[in-house]
Amino acid sequence: MHGSVPGFRRPARLAAPLAALATLTLVRLAVAALIPLSPDETYYWIWSRVPQAGYPDHPPMVAWWIRLGTWIAGATPLGVRLLGPLSAALGTVLLYQAAEWLWPGRRAGLTAALLLNATLMLGIGTVVMTPDTPLMFFWIACLWALAGYLRDGNGWWLVLAAVAAGAAFDSKYTAAFLALGAVIWLLAVPSYRRVWRTPAPYWAMMFGLQAVAPVIRWNQDHGWVSFLRQGGRLTHWHPADAPRLLAELAGSQLGLATPVIAVLFVVGLAWATRQAWRVRDPAATLLAAMSLPAILVFVQHCFAGRVQGNWPDILYPGAALAAAARDGRWRRLVMPGAALGLAMTALVYAQAATGILPLPPARDPTAFRMAGWGGLARRAAAEARAHGADYIAATDYDVAGELAFHLPRGVRLIAAEPRWGYFALPRPVAGMGTGLLVRSLHRAGPPRAAPWASVRPLGVIWRRRGGVVVEGYRTYLVTLRPGAVAVLLPRGGR
Repeated sequence: MHGSVPGFRRPARLAAPLAALATLTLVRLAVAALIPLSPDETYYWIWSRVPQAGYPDHPPMVAWWIRLGTWIAGATPLGVRLLGPLSAALGTVLLYQAAEWLWPGRRAGLTAALLLNATLMLGIGTVVMTPDTPLMFFWIACLWALAGYLRDGNGWWLVLAAVAAGAAFDSKYTAAFLALGAVIWLLAVPSYRRVWRTPAPYWAMMFGLQAVAPVIRWNQDHGWVSFLRQGGRLTHWHPADAPRLLAELAGSQLGLATPVIAVLFVVGLAWATRQAWRVRDPAATLLAAMSLPAILVFVQHCFAGRVQGNWPDILYPGAALAAAARDGRWRRLVMPGAALGLAMTALVYAQAATGILPLPPARDPTAFRMAGWGGLARRAAAEARAHGADYIAATDYDVAGELAFHLPRGVRLIAAEPRWGYFALPRPVAGMGTGLLVRSLHRAGPPRAAPWASVRPLGVIWRRRGGVVVEGYRTYLVTLRPGAVAVLLPRGGR
């Protein structure tokens, strides 16, 4: 390995695009501050209050990002989401540079950056905080580092790529496709095979393994719980459902990439695959190697179960880089596609912040997932006082997360569910008395008897957006069974 990592240059022609990116980032920060947190986000906020090297559902990076954001901006929606818009801005710069290095002289950087930022997937992913948010940034960072290696052959780029891939794995396990793709690329391009006779790939492996070792050790100490939870999705086999599920997958990507950009992405990846197969073009082979294994796994998964719409987001950066290399009639679709994508994203932002479209809550995902949780927490606290309850309880992670974020700090909240046994949270003390259990009406039947020594139904409280009911919640007066898996949750409210 030799030399040093080259820096960026900022030519004058980038002044307007950088100003546009700064404006877009400010808009995303404003939206992130305005819209309420979703249940997944409040659940991850609880993670951030319990720093660990792993959690039962995902690796820990999202918790670390939330911890940093709330340290800066407090336990607020903006604090939880702060690193989303900022990482998207930096990721855009890295994607621009990667495109310029992969396709020199084609001015592909601005096209790739525009296409990715105009997708609804990135538009939503920058204003809500999920494991996909850090995953997207580190995925782009890994592609940028590999593009740097393609540019000058400096072996330190491979080390940097491995560190980025390790951080991506610490965000979400689908990042394993980065390591697989990099190995395929370095084997498939004949001129790169000699790198295996140098220290660079072995140093890269060492640094990459160091980055993921804490997550692996945590899983080893906890029965491989999150590996089994994610990998268990591949154990079923329902081929009769595959046509329907494949159609759903294609439809979701048409919406999340937005229609025109989805076409450009498919055309770009198809072209890159063809170039990789025919001439082993290094840039095209890199993008094909980073995309095809994941595509094959997602297609295979449709024979076992549904592929969630956000899972293929790892394909978007490579697809944007591939689409940016196309000329001719495809280039003419870039601006209309970007305009449509940005308009769709703006409509989603407006709906989430204001409910501008009078949709029924069941058909408005922004309302159903985000609206009215603060009011529900206040009603639950009033109901607990009215019945002399010593604490409030929840058995479902979404209700537990939202109540934890919104209930006043003086109100004790217990979560009783097996998953909480993997958290280093305080356990309830014996003799806590009675509690008010809050449970969604959508859950079938009464709560499980396992955590509770007694259960007495009370009434129903409602979550509303404005004056419109979003969802109802049955309340119960309960006492906790000794030895039940339960924890005391942190409080976010004042």
